[in-house]
Amino acid sequence: MKRYNFIREHSGRFSVTRMASVLGVSRSGYYTWQKTRLQSSQLEQARKRLDRRVKEAFGQGKQRDGARRIQATLAADGYRYDVKTVGASMRRQALVPKAARQFVATTDSDHNLPVAPNLLEQDSPQTRSGLATSRT
Repeated sequence: MKRYNFIREHSGRFSVTRMASVLGVSRSGYYTWQKTRLQSSQLEQARKRLDRRVKEAFGQGKQRDGARRIQATLAADGYRYDVKTVGASMRRQALVPKAARQFVATTDSDHNLPVAPNLLEQDSPQTRSGLATSRT
């Protein structure tokens, strides 16, 4: 890497072929390094974009969605990523979904105890029409 950087810095003053032979590296190796050194930064930028999108989708799902559901959300938004790629991004960012809280019934209607009288004489929506109405 240091040799290739030296060649890049001094390529205006000396020929690449001459510097490569003096430094003991191949000319094709230098040109390959020159091409791939930019690709790693592009890969890093793509990874950062993915991480940002995954984190945003994770927050929108109240931190309850796993990799599969986040992948489906991203696909619906037009971003196509593999589930394993989304899972790797979640691990990299330490995003662990919370388990949804289990529903606990607090009312015990199956008892033989007396029921308190309706002092306000109000009808519930179920007794009025026979069906429950939805409130909006």
